Amino acid sequence: MRLFLAINLDPRVSREIVRETGALRAMAPGLRWVDEARLHLTLKFMGERPDEDVASIREALDRVAGRHRRIAMHVRHVGAFPNFRRARVVWIGVEQDARLELLQHDVEVECDARGFELDGRAFRPHLTLARVPEGTDRDVLVRLELAAQDVDLELECVVESIDLMRSTTAAGGSRYERLHAAALRVN
Repeated sequence: MRLFLAINLDPRVSREIVRETGALRAMAPGLRWVDEARLHLTLKFMGERPDEDVASIREALDRVAGRHRRIAMHVRHVGAFPNFRRARVVWIGVEQDARLELLQHDVEVECDARGFELDGRAFRPHLTLARVPEGTDRDVLVRLELAAQDVDLELECVVESIDLMRSTTAAGGSRYERLHAAALRVN
């Protein structure tokens, strides 16, 4: 099964993000926009894993979550990777926070100790809003970049758990299912 570790958003926050980015969605309907229910912050992509790995991953998440308190995560501004002129992904940023970075680092270390590969890339917290198909008109991306500057968004979302998610390919996009939620400490 295809697995990843994520921070899922409070539905209120997801709804607000979709509402505030509605003009962008309308401006570029050819992009593959992520629907409200699938907005999340990926902590680690696990890839295809056998069923028997789930127990070890759950234990790893529980160990990490037991060492961390809930975190106030701040979401703001729209950007693109690598940039809007050559966009592959349109995202909404998550403010850099030492506690969030430490949480992600501890997830990597705990998974590495259990034999799961390290992700060698720097952690750049973001929520994917859309994937940009190959051949998207450059003018659309230029207009999107200008319109993104007008998105006035600043939201706070409390991180309550680290979630083990399964992704299943389905018609109309991937379907996500939470297999385990490792609750962060309240205090």
